[in-house]
Amino acid sequence: MNIPVQVKSFQIIGNPVSCIEYGNGHINLTLKLETDTGNKYILQRINKYVFKNPVKVVDNANGVTRFLREKTGDPNSALCYVETVDGGYCHEDAEGEFWRMYHYVEAICLESPETLEDFYESAIAFGTFQRYLSDYPVETLYETIPNFHNTPDRFRQLKEAIAADPKGRVAQVQKEIEYALSLEEKGGTLQRMLEAGELPLRVTHNDTKLNNVLLDANTRKSLCVIDLDTVMPGLSAFDFGDSIRFGAATTQEGDPNPENMKLDMERFEAYTRGFLTAATALTDKEVEVLPYGALIMTLEVGIRFLADYINGDVYFRTHYPEQNLVRCHTQLALAANMLKNWDEMNAIVAKIAKEIRG
Repeated sequence: MNIPVQVKSFQIIGNPVSCIEYGNGHINLTLKLETDTGNKYILQRINKYVFKNPVKVVDNANGVTRFLREKTGDPNSALCYVETVDGGYCHEDAEGEFWRMYHYVEAICLESPETLEDFYESAIAFGTFQRYLSDYPVETLYETIPNFHNTPDRFRQLKEAIAADPKGRVAQVQKEIEYALSLEEKGGTLQRMLEAGELPLRVTHNDTKLNNVLLDANTRKSLCVIDLDTVMPGLSAFDFGDSIRFGAATTQEGDPNPENMKLDMERFEAYTRGFLTAATALTDKEVEVLPYGALIMTLEVGIRFLADYINGDVYFRTHYPEQNLVRCHTQLALAANMLKNWDEMNAIVAKIAKEIRG
């Protein structure tokens, strides 16, 4: 690949000699750059249609990562962004596209845990992220996607889709709608607790999949978290819950057989232990509601798939006509299985919290 002209806008060391597409992200264009001095960088074009204010997105990420490095005293504890030639961290090119760059980290990144230890280490990474940012001025963060995890608002959007029925699909998904709406009250639990002041706003990552954790290639220990575009104020339970939804599920969200979708209790326990070992700043109430985070995140994603299917697949990328409905089925099946194991999930959290926190 030719060297993009945008590279000249960043303060890199050496002269660029190679630039290739990197990773498998679907939102931003990601390139890996290497110079004749051996320095390596990641250059990204930010998707301005998903993120309406790219400069603020970069400000969030840069502020948080700088805070982490200062707090830990470890330069490798967070991504390190590269300054532009004019002293900023985000470059707008002649076409109105926005770019940022950070130093490449030699590490491995897994799509799914190969061992329980991998999943445990991802929990350590996200729990550590919570701990060190517990006194970050959360009110200074820009809300990159407003109401991202406002579950009552997600139900409102589902009901609007049902009422509009733009593609005439509502009649064929009555069972799914009925089940989703039966969980509406439970789904709003954490939002109500936030509004009542029972849970504090935290700096949250909001995309806590295993593939957003870098692991040391030799030790398999966690190094740092990446993909900070959705860093914003939120609830610790949602970060915990999204990890569980993705990493402790027994099948992929695109499995056409929803009966295969269950909660792997062994993975749930391993992640809970890692998260609570590292996230020592959580309040007792935040710890208590962690199972709600898993359930509500799963339910929320399920109703988003359902609403998008009803609306004609306008948000999530699909490769065949029923894909969003298939995704909806797996998420609702996982939510149902969590409810089946609800007492055990709560018992595991309580047991581990007592062992770690006393």
